[in-house]
Amino acid sequence: MTQITLEETDRVEWALKAFRRLVQRAGILKEVRQKRHYLKPSVAKRLKAEAAARRKRSRRGRDR
Repeated sequence: MTQITLEETDRVEWALKAFRRLVQRAGILKEVRQKRHYLKPSVAKRLKAEAAARRKRSRRGRDR
């Protein structure tokens, strides 16, 4: 669970910005968007394989 501890001197704007940053890093919004619609297991498997292939292609350019 993402949480931020505040002191009395902290500004609300700073707290909101820090909270958004933590949510972004944790990938919570990404996960919620993915779970918004049901994906059949075969479709999910294909998307996962395509993402792995993209990562592999992008790494191949760095290794040279």
